[in-house]
Amino acid sequence: METPPQVLATPAALALIERLKGRHGDLMFHQSGGCCDGSSPMCFPRGEFLVGDSDVQLGAIGETPFYMSRPQFEYWKHTQLTVDVVPGRGGMFSLEGPEGVRFLIRSRLFTDEEYAALEAAGRV
Repeated sequence: METPPQVLATPAALALIERLKGRHGDLMFHQSGGCCDGSSPMCFPRGEFLVGDSDVQLGAIGETPFYMSRPQFEYWKHTQLTVDVVPGRGGMFSLEGPEGVRFLIRSRLFTDEEYAALEAAGRV
């Protein structure tokens, strides 16, 4: 079995990413966990948020890398994440804030076969 992607994006999210790229250049996402803004994926100009050993790159959506804090990843490693867009106020520091929408994570559990493929690939 092929290794399944750990992060995907809806067409609406991809369209918003392209709009934001047009204004801000290359972007990145970070999902830190916790409460308040930390529970939503945050979108930044690439390089504005420094990632390190305490972060895991799950993949890329719209050629935009998506990172998650390692402790949060330990809780969510069994799930495939899908970045979507819904009406509402975005995170305080996230670039979509002025757009009147916010990024949102939807998730589903990987099947046993998918998780085994991720394990075999060293992704979890």
